[in-house]
Amino acid sequence: MNQFFSHKSAGLIKRTISRIFKGAKWYGVEWYLTAFGAFLILSVLVIIVFAKQIAPYDPLEFIGKPFLHPGTEGFIFGTDNLGRDVFSRVIFGSKIVMTIAITATIFSAIVGIPLGLISGYFGGKLDRVLSLIMDSIYSFPGLILAIAMAAMLGPGVMNISIAIAVIYVPTYFRMVRGHVLTVKGELYVEAAKTLGASDFTILWRYIFPNVIASVVVIFSLNIADAILTEAGLSFLGLGISPPTPDWGLDLSKGKTFLPRGYWWLVTYPGMMISIVALGFTLLGEGLNEILNPRLKE
Repeated sequence: MNQFFSHKSAGLIKRTISRIFKGAKWYGVEWYLTAFGAFLILSVLVIIVFAKQIAPYDPLEFIGKPFLHPGTEGFIFGTDNLGRDVFSRVIFGSKIVMTIAITATIFSAIVGIPLGLISGYFGGKLDRVLSLIMDSIYSFPGLILAIAMAAMLGPGVMNISIAIAVIYVPTYFRMVRGHVLTVKGELYVEAAKTLGASDFTILWRYIFPNVIASVVVIFSLNIADAILTEAGLSFLGLGISPPTPDWGLDLSKGKTFLPRGYWWLVTYPGMMISIVALGFTLLGEGLNEILNPRLKE
């Protein structure tokens, strides 16, 4: 029995992968953009994994003098007003930011994709209710809604992840529902119904593989946006609480000293936010060009 299910799972995975890459554009500048975006992301992941080995100091350690120094031997990114090493805080801050961004995006996908499948497939009153709820959420500006959710839930990695996840659920719902409405009338779906396949089987084995390529693209782009949203919440004081190293939080603290010429306090955290967001954006846009070339024709 286990062998039977393993064969079925392997077959489903094989069909899903073939659907993802069906009609993919295997040439062009898109591949270079995707590769560069993947390189940036992998570089940050390496930094996260080896943060303790890369960072010379504890990000919470008050090293002391020199205070507010722009950079010297032993402090390549300088120090802040409390004598903490900026480089170490930037390195350890990557783990917090990436954890929140990826967790929020996973949460939104876990909720939005099944709801989109169910709503598009079954239709009726359930579809109208779910569509109304998702359209209502989608109508709010994303950052404003995230600010309201973060203010209500309070600080913390999980609370901020949930606050950000809420704004992306409608994105997955609308995309998946649209795909389901397009393919549920196809002959292979009708044939599956005629052969007695259950609704769950039809959704999981025949419809879901058709939407996975678009899900991969949106997932990457949402992570990029979630990084910017998390930084915005922390900048406004609604994200991670000090003294935890966080790029948005360090930007907020550093802006106070920017008019006095202490530029490095905001430059390096801002640079890391830009690099990681750019990496996921290039990856998502590149995958969109590769996996969905027919959309451009």
